[in-house]
Amino acid sequence: MAVAESPEQIARTRTITAAAILENRADLRTYPHRLLTILSHHGVGADKVTQAVAAAEVLEQFGWELVTIAEFASSRLVYAVLRRR
Repeated sequence: MAVAESPEQIARTRTITAAAILENRADLRTYPHRLLTILSHHGVGADKVTQAVAAAEVLEQFGWELVTIAEFASSRLVYAVLRRR
């Protein structure tokens, strides 16, 4: 089983993995910032985008909204940027 991402690590990097959200391994209740990025790096191609969007939808029920999503071809990473409502 994967290790939960610590609240301190998430706050410091302002990033959480999509997997942590989808597997319910992260707690954002004490997250101090208004903006957050979701990193999706597992899977191939469209799977990463799908995973990032699915994680963003999970966070919608907790007051977050998707601002934008970007795929960085050079690093093969997908980031979704969210803001707290």
